[in-house]
Amino acid sequence: MRHIRRHVLEDDQRAQGRARRRPQVPAPRVPEGTRVYAIGDIHGRLDLLAQLRERIVMDSGDFTGERKVVVYLGDYVDRGPQSREVIDLLVDEPLGGFESVHLKGNHDKFLLDFLDDASVWPLWLYNGAGATIMSYGVTPTAGAEGLQAEFRARIPARHLEFLRSLALSHAEGDYYFVHAGVRPGVALEDQDEADMIWIRDPFLSSCADHGKIVVHGHSIAREPEIEANRIGIDTGAYATGKLTCLVLEGEGRAFLHT
Repeated sequence: MRHIRRHVLEDDQRAQGRARRRPQVPAPRVPEGTRVYAIGDIHGRLDLLAQLRERIVMDSGDFTGERKVVVYLGDYVDRGPQSREVIDLLVDEPLGGFESVHLKGNHDKFLLDFLDDASVWPLWLYNGAGATIMSYGVTPTAGAEGLQAEFRARIPARHLEFLRSLALSHAEGDYYFVHAGVRPGVALEDQDEADMIWIRDPFLSSCADHGKIVVHGHSIAREPEIEANRIGIDTGAYATGKLTCLVLEGEGRAFLHT
């Protein structure tokens, strides 16, 4: 019995020694002195965006670091009633004291594509374009080419400049921000735009290490989805009234909601 116990004890001690020698994986973090606020899909809900920005300003009141960054994950337009007003707010009233990063969503690309190609109209309409063009004072009764011409005449130049300047991604420390996700197995710097603004599976079901934690919107869930390789924050604001913001500082994570 003593002989058996000695071997069990020795095996246990060797296992503990291996555990002590195993390198600890550091928790993902954003750069020192930085707090990041990432906002999910807005879809024309000016009311929710205004509420959430107020909460961000209140939440940031105790921050003593050097950088406050707000990252908008795209899909500013469609479905909700105030697409024009959302873009007005983002262009004309950026949050004071914050760096603002605006990413491109698939709905934002629909709008730009329609300005160049009227044949996009049926697919864009199916995805909520009616609410968008009405927010610009255009009634969706004419044919596609007539709607395109009227919409071109009504959309302000500063809105076009904003939409055409949208970035596809943004990185902060160990986090990578993108509208929809990334293609597993493809380096972040080699990702394709179509995947970045449209992908669901295989990204959502992947357990792959993408090199950074991917923060994304696009795919609606009732609550934020926190996985080892991604954090999804599209909580369907246009329909649910719940617009979500992920807050990152150091190794910490928190959420703000409307």
